[in-house]
Amino acid sequence: MDMKEMIARINFLAHKKRTVGLTEGELIEQKELYELYLGNIRAQVKQKLDSIQFVDKDEPVQH
Repeated sequence: MDMKEMIARINFLAHKKRTVGLTEGELIEQKELYELYLGNIRAQVKQKLDSIQFVDKDEPVQH
């Protein structure tokens, strides 16, 4: 499932939960989707933070 499909399904389940409620299976699916989504976001943030290079202002920048 790609990210757009995952977000669409999360939004569908959230809307259904607010209106008519979710079945036990849908509650489990919603929790799993949230965990996958948050894991993906955390991985993106970690990747971005890992790519940051600190530079001492007294040292020349190396590329």
